[in-house]
Amino acid sequence: MLTLYHGWRSSASRRVRLCLAEKNLPFESKVIDLTKMEHHAPSFLKLNPNGVIPLLILEDGRSLYESGTICEYVDETWPEPPLRPADAYGRAVMRNWIRHVDGLIGNLIIFNWAHSMAKVATQWSDAELAEKLANVPSKERREAWLRTARRPYTDEERQEARTRLTVGLVDRMEETLRQSRWLAGDDYSLADIGAVPFIKRIDEEIAPEEITGAKHPRVAEWWAAIQARPAFAAARIGPFTA
Repeated sequence: MLTLYHGWRSSASRRVRLCLAEKNLPFESKVIDLTKMEHHAPSFLKLNPNGVIPLLILEDGRSLYESGTICEYVDETWPEPPLRPADAYGRAVMRNWIRHVDGLIGNLIIFNWAHSMAKVATQWSDAELAEKLANVPSKERREAWLRTARRPYTDEERQEARTRLTVGLVDRMEETLRQSRWLAGDDYSLADIGAVPFIKRIDEEIAPEEITGAKHPRVAEWWAAIQARPAFAAARIGPFTA
């Protein structure tokens, strides 16, 4: 059986769970507590030197990380139902969408880390913070932890991030969905799965007024169709702030 190291509220983990649910693939769940920095423990770093989740352990013991890589591997290994366009151009469009969404993750972190991560990190002493940051492999993640613990994002920064998510993702999706049923063409694909955690957070907290028929009718229709898929419930993409 597959083993998935993940977090219930981790955006990248939600993508992989949704992909596995679409394939109806069972997996052993290994939940990583990000607030305890379990993903930076030496035992985990041996499995994934990048110190991030999700991490998929294959049945033969080999491991894969990075959600986009995992999802493409899953679709190639278990091709039914297909989650990638059949033609090369369609797959290129799909990958461009995934890269575009991934490029916006810093804006999502500003909102996501203000919850449980901030509650924990602000309690650390300077010595504790320095010790924990020393184990974080990524410079960008070290900066995010430092901001969360000591320099909370300002209202202006939050508004800038909100605008980038709205213009860079929701507006762009609306324009694409004027031309096709799904983001990479007429069939549901990994491009749509890649956008799900972002739209979930925008609709839930960041800018819910944008995911409406009045503002972005095609995105609202797309989001309703996503939530109606049985895999969405199976993937347990629940409230972030609960």
